[in-house]
Amino acid sequence: MIKKIKASTSEKIIFAFIIILAIFSFGSFYSIKNKCLFVKNFDPQEITFKDPGNIAILNVECGNVIMELYPDISPNAVKRFKQLIKSKAYDDVAFHRVIKDTLVQAGDLEFGKKGSLDYGKIGTGKSGLGTINSEIDTPFNFDKGSVGLVRTKKYNTEDSQFFIILKDEPLYETEYTPVGKVIYGLKALEKIKYLDKSQYVLRPDFINTFYLLNN
Repeated sequence: MIKKIKASTSEKIIFAFIIILAIFSFGSFYSIKNKCLFVKNFDPQEITFKDPGNIAILNVECGNVIMELYPDISPNAVKRFKQLIKSKAYDDVAFHRVIKDTLVQAGDLEFGKKGSLDYGKIGTGKSGLGTINSEIDTPFNFDKGSVGLVRTKKYNTEDSQFFIILKDEPLYETEYTPVGKVIYGLKALEKIKYLDKSQYVLRPDFINTFYLLNN
């Protein structure tokens, strides 16, 4: 007959420690693999908006980014932005320029489409609709979550590319044309892929869909 050997107190403690360590290691691995684990996904249908006609939903890997557009501040820029959103031009377009905790940029419709990225030219592409004039005269606080149109070093060169800032940028006022502000889902943008040594991203994340709430 085989005798059962009781584990000592120290052996029980060691065994329990190993189990806890294994659980922690598995949890940490899962968290690292799933970067969206602690990001809340906002459903726009469950939110009441003051001005639903100027609400746009940007869907990315970690959920919905809901922004309010400001046609009273930048009428021409918002008109262009809405036109491109309605036409689904932004769907499957790369976040080609990302600065950690600072800025995400997308909207290169010519060289930033999924399946046809041109790393040599990305960031220079156009929409084919022509440029529009900068709208920078109305006061606007470029605080965290603000959305603006990208331009070259010259004014009046805005087109399709846009950026969203992840921290306050007061020096952007009178420099860039604002189009709106993220009101829900900013955390999802903070999970967009970036590189430590370059602002331009190899194998970038993409916009899934971009649509207007009332479209």
